[in-house]
Amino acid sequence: MAETVKQKAEIKIEGMHCATCAVNIEKSLAGLTDVTKAQVNFGTETAHVEYDPSKVSLTTIEKAVKEVGYDVVNSQVTIKVGGMMCATCVETIETSLKELPGIVSASVNLGTEKAYVTYNSSLSGVDDMKKAIEEAGYQYLGIFGEVSEEAEKIARDKELHDKFVRFTVGFAVSIPLMLAMWLPLPISMHELGYVMLVISTPVFAYVAYPIFRAAWISLTHRMLSMDVMYAMGTGVAFVSSVLGTFGIVLTHEFMFYDTAIMLASFLMLGRYLEGRAKGRTSEAIKKLAGLRVKTAIVIRNGVEAELPVDDVVVGDLVVVKPGAKVPVDGVVMAGKSYVNEAMITGEPVPPLKTVGSRVVGGTLNTNSVLTVRATKVGKETMLARIIQMVEDAQGSKPPVQRIADVAVTYFIPVVLIIAALTFIVWFFLLGSTLIFALTALISILVVACPCALGLATPTAVTVGVGRGAQLGILIRNGEALEVTGKVTTVIFDKTGTLTKGKPEVTDLIPVGISEETLLSFAASVEKNSQHPLAQAIVRRAESRGVNIEPAEQFDTFGGKGVAAKVLLEIVLIGNRAFLQEKGVSLPAGLDERITALEQDGKTAVLVAVGGQMAGVIAIADTFKDTTRDAITEFKKMGVRIVMITGDNKRTAEAIARQIGIDRVIAEVLPQDKEAEVKKLQALGEVVAFVGDGINDAPALAQADVGIAIGSGTDVAIESGDIVLMNDDLLDAVAAVQLSKKVMGRIKGNIFWAFAYNAALIPVAAGVLYPSFGITFSPELAALAMAASSVTVVTLSLLLTKYIPDAKKGR
Repeated sequence: MAETVKQKAEIKIEGMHCATCAVNIEKSLAGLTDVTKAQVNFGTETAHVEYDPSKVSLTTIEKAVKEVGYDVVNSQVTIKVGGMMCATCVETIETSLKELPGIVSASVNLGTEKAYVTYNSSLSGVDDMKKAIEEAGYQYLGIFGEVSEEAEKIARDKELHDKFVRFTVGFAVSIPLMLAMWLPLPISMHELGYVMLVISTPVFAYVAYPIFRAAWISLTHRMLSMDVMYAMGTGVAFVSSVLGTFGIVLTHEFMFYDTAIMLASFLMLGRYLEGRAKGRTSEAIKKLAGLRVKTAIVIRNGVEAELPVDDVVVGDLVVVKPGAKVPVDGVVMAGKSYVNEAMITGEPVPPLKTVGSRVVGGTLNTNSVLTVRATKVGKETMLARIIQMVEDAQGSKPPVQRIADVAVTYFIPVVLIIAALTFIVWFFLLGSTLIFALTALISILVVACPCALGLATPTAVTVGVGRGAQLGILIRNGEALEVTGKVTTVIFDKTGTLTKGKPEVTDLIPVGISEETLLSFAASVEKNSQHPLAQAIVRRAESRGVNIEPAEQFDTFGGKGVAAKVLLEIVLIGNRAFLQEKGVSLPAGLDERITALEQDGKTAVLVAVGGQMAGVIAIADTFKDTTRDAITEFKKMGVRIVMITGDNKRTAEAIARQIGIDRVIAEVLPQDKEAEVKKLQALGEVVAFVGDGINDAPALAQADVGIAIGSGTDVAIESGDIVLMNDDLLDAVAAVQLSKKVMGRIKGNIFWAFAYNAALIPVAAGVLYPSFGITFSPELAALAMAASSVTVVTLSLLLTKYIPDAKKGR
């Protein structure tokens, strides 16, 4: 009996804190059947495992590590693949990659023509993947990001040119051959057959070679692909013609060399058109990649030098001239200029950048010189992370894709059975001619196409996610896209999301003094405080040019208020209780005005000077400009709106009333927001949570869809399923509208793909012939097959022009 071959793997582990962690992992691994050896090195954070790969998988081993509370670190790579035509090509490549040792997951996207692979680098490498892809009959075009756009375009153009030449040669020969069958010629049919054989054989071999090669590779891998069916269809046509030429079994009426070549030509034409259309699905990501800057002007040792952007390090001073792109993320150290950030945030109005402002790599400096200190370079820049996020999203599969995946699995065997039964029924049971039955069989093999089904989802996801990026809406994955379209309830965090997160003075009610004097006394005291309300008062005083006097003996009183001496007068600032405690009484009617302010959701700050009431300053965290419009738009869509806040119930309800929100969850601590999301989910709601990602990350994670709004902050990008690059709540509405549109297009594509096959396969089988005399020639079947795929891709490409209603007119 042959000895079992053991596999040795080195697994990188994250989260170990001490030697006992290593022991716990070893115990968990040793508990697996057919793991013969497990050693964990705490110092190097690795596990060396020996196991029987025929009985236990690497995924099971990694699961054992995760079950005891640790994470496994795997390598990831995105590979560009050429030569894919349909959903079965995807399945073939995924299967070939997964057969390699150490492959944790392999997902191939037909629309972007990329393979996303997670793997253990101790067992397999990129060279192994390259070999597997090429042995499966496809082109390895390099690792995404490492292959230049020029090189990728050359490879793509070469592939398209090859298809173009093949179908051009095919039509140039098949059309005259077809005419020769119908026009009177001075030679016999017998002689014509030999002439056609000599002309057709090299042309057919040239045009159909890619189809037969792919079919052979599929069969050697024990897989049925569309190329197998196409090879059968065109092969039967050509072999029948040869047999008819020599009078072996078949007669001269079976000579359809023109049909065989034309079939292969239409197949090449379809793949050419499909390839051109698919190339356009990734235009958005190409535009983002095109924003990358190749060189930067860096100040080193007091001298300006132009360097490759890869040589810029954190801390370098970078000079950005007017009309140039900002090369890296950074902070403005000198200069003042308007910077166009539309390509990142989708916001068309360039903001003014001054000393201390943050700038993002890839944005355009418009009118003046800026000196920027680099804070993030290379793969850490905002642009690089956005590109990676969009790439990951385009490579993901929404749950609806499972319908297509299941259908494709059964599609080819079912079609082969239908084709065989059609031939048997027509020829043996109904007694039709052999040529009729053979034509029906060929037509079925050629017209049946899961390609449209395979392209329905990935092309729409790719284009939709790319369109979102252009609009400043980053969608993390296909699942988020699908779930967002089903949202029934949207929870808004109040502070920093519905509001600006920056309190402002809204009302001034002086008592016996002017507004300027009231502001002067209050600001003179509050300039010593860091409280947000105090800073709001100081900002208002500065904006009105009010004098801010020196304050002495500043003191605070346990959250109730503050006191100080200004211009020899004792100034008290605080709430009702604080002033009453200090013996200050309220004038008649003032208490009612304070209550009215509080009912409007404002905070009333009372000011007393020299023991007498001096006035009231109302402060509120004002709403963002688009808050009310966003709430209105969501309501039009039939979505329930909930506001969650730490404010007391009366204040929260007053704030909610102003913007049209009916339901409020008040007095909620940041750590309890997650529990509130769970409560709504338990009631059957599909919940989207909109927050800034700073103190509500658990709630964003718990929600069915977390929408992080934070002008593209690091925290927001890490927190949300959807990230809004522009600090605009209407973009949250646009995100939902875009998701609904993309999902609608996916469902439409899938319906079209199913409907196409459901309608045309029966026609090709001849079901209309007895009643209407309608048949489907193989040439028309090939044309219809090509049209189906191109139609699906074209429908997806229409999303590139889609503008959500929330973004129209802005």
